[in-house]
Amino acid sequence: MMKVGYFQSHPAFGEVKRNLDQFAARLESVNCELLVLPELAFTGYQFVSQEEAYNLSEPVPDGPTTQGCLELARQYGMYLVVGLPEREGARCYNSAILVGPLGFIGCYRKTHLFFEETLFFSPGNSGLHVWDIGQARIGIMICFDWYYPEVARSLALQGADILCHPSNLVLPNCPDAMVTRSLENRVFSVTANRIGQEARGGKPPLTFIGKSEVVSPKGKILNRAPIDQEKLMVVNINLNEARDKAINPYNDLLKDRRPEMYLADVKRDP
Repeated sequence: MMKVGYFQSHPAFGEVKRNLDQFAARLESVNCELLVLPELAFTGYQFVSQEEAYNLSEPVPDGPTTQGCLELARQYGMYLVVGLPEREGARCYNSAILVGPLGFIGCYRKTHLFFEETLFFSPGNSGLHVWDIGQARIGIMICFDWYYPEVARSLALQGADILCHPSNLVLPNCPDAMVTRSLENRVFSVTANRIGQEARGGKPPLTFIGKSEVVSPKGKILNRAPIDQEKLMVVNINLNEARDKAINPYNDLLKDRRPEMYLADVKRDP
């Protein structure tokens, strides 16, 4: 058994230290082994310029957000997956870090950018990775990556037990779609979304839908948050459920794949 959870939050835009401190205060009464936070968890989401995005981004792992999360992971003996804007040279990436009690473990850069993210971030170039944290093997995907089933399948094929899914969801479909992503790969998924609204620089407001959730490998929603409340939730999961890919005595989900029959890019006749 493993205790995993999400933190559904409402960050104040640009108030990185304040948002991080508020999260730290919530951990004082939490017993959890793996906790997932939203996409861009402490900066907010709706940037108005490349300069603003760049100024709020940080190097990984030396920036204050990663260092602050490292300290919390050590203090509370847990693993954290946290979304943040990452700076490398002149480029910015929409990224998520994985840290644990023994230090920095890895960083994933979002593969599929959504909407105005394409104005402020470079497409992720980290590739899709699974990290073994001892008790579990975890893969990270970020928000709009859910729209591409290849992401979850790639992580499952690498042996992921849990899909950690930091998000800033504004479209309504993802919470139900992650049920399918878990079911079709026989993995747990933990989606951490945010709530609230941002309307900056005269842009139309973005309303975040909440509904953070933990889903089982059989597609059962083990817990789902409301649409409009901050929530830190922890549930117990049995990792053996993610390691049994047998659907029945005759079918194994991954062994029965027939890659030679799948075309990655189908060309249609004119």
